Parts: sequence; structure tokens; C-alpha cells
Amino acid sequence: MQSKRGRLDRFLGAKLQIPRKLVRDVLLAGRVRVDGQIMKEMDRQVDEFSHIQLDGQILQANSPIYIMLHKPIGVVSATKDDQHKTVIELLNCEQREELHIAGRLDLNSSGLLLLTNDSRWSEALMSPTQKVEKVYRVTLANPLTEDYIAAFAEGMYFGFEDIRTQAAKLTILGDHVAEVTLREGKYHQIKRMFGRFRNPVVGLHRVSIGDIVLDQQLAPGESRSLTIAEVASIRKHG
Repeated sequence: MQSKRGRLDRFLGAKLQIPRKLVRDVLLAGRVRVDGQIMKEMDRQVDEFSHIQLDGQILQANSPIYIMLHKPIGVVSATKDDQHKTVIELLNCEQREELHIAGRLDLNSSGLLLLTNDSRWSEALMSPTQKVEKVYRVTLANPLTEDYIAAFAEGMYFGFEDIRTQAAKLTILGDHVAEVTLREGKYHQIKRMFGRFRNPVVGLHRVSIGDIVLDQQLAPGESRSLTIAEVASIRKHG
């Protein structure tokens, strides 16, 4: 999702439906405040969380929202869907319709899902250049062997898209259970990598994204706001 950052004069012109000359007059008269300060600069940069007032009347007063959800199996990572319940429907949040999903999970996958209305924050989280680590617990149909570790660490080539996956860390937790750490998120990547061993994935659960770990007190379908430290842990990548 693109950041909603832009010039103050353009915001005022669109919000008030007035021409550029009148916007200039309004600003020069000292009638506009941005984040509590009188603002006369037409090219001042504002975003969706800038608090903007005209003659004491609020034009915009949005606040950023950051939510951790324990996504259950069978719920789709979307804001709207005609066939399945969406993760948005699980939230008890007045502003839930304003949120977007930062890093989706498949219908039959579970675990940590992050939602926000802060586009710059989600861009930092999802950008391939930031290489934010994502950890998954994977349950397989067939037993694992040590061969998997080296293959995941080396990366795999997929000829259909002509791509090679980045090195991934695989830790064997049990005969049929592994922990996989990725720094990217290609289409069905984990399932396709295990597919090289003809070993179907029967369970996929995301444990963490960066330093944000799924709260173990959240039952499937439950959510909570992120802490200040959790929000800041993603910003450091941006």
C-alpha cells in the first residue's frame, strides 16, 4: 500500500474543494494548524496521521493503529471475501475497515498476522530490501532428514519463474516438524520448497515477524494492539 504523504496545499484544496489561490490565502492568514502549530507553508509535507485544523475545526485527526492477530485456519487474509470469513471480521476495532494486512497467510495457514493503517510501517515490514525475518513452524506428511537443512540453506531454483530463493534456515524439531526462517515471501514458497522432497506440508503456522512474536495468550481469532516496542522494532528496518 502506497504512503499517503503529500503537500499541505493539495490536501486542503481536495478537502475543502477550493482553488489553489484560496488555499494560499487561507494559509497566509494563519488559519491552518498542523500538529498544533500554525502553518503557512504551502509545500509542507503531511500524511494520513498529521492533525490538521482550519479555524479550530478538525479536518483530519487520524491515529496509527497496529494490531497482532492470531489467525485461525479457514479464515482468509483479506478485507472482503464472498466465500470465507475474513480476518477483518475477527477484529473488535471501530476503525477496522481502515486497516490493511501486512504480510498475508494462506487460508489453511495459521499464526501471527499484522494489520495496520500505517502504510509506511507496513512497507518497511514487507520490503524485500529490509530482509525482515519470518519464522514458521511446519508440519510435514513424511519424516524429515538432515538433507533438508543444506538444501534450504543453499536456496532453490524454480524454473517456471526463473527465480532462486534466498538462503533459508531450517531447524528440525521432530520427525515431522520443522522451524523455517525466511527473509522473503515468494508465492507458496515453503510448500514448494518441501515439494522438492515430495513431502507435503500439512500444517503451517507463523510464529514471528522480525522481533514481533505471536502472543501465546491469544487464542485463535483473538487480537491485541502492538506495544510501543513492537511497533518500533519494525520501524528500525525502514
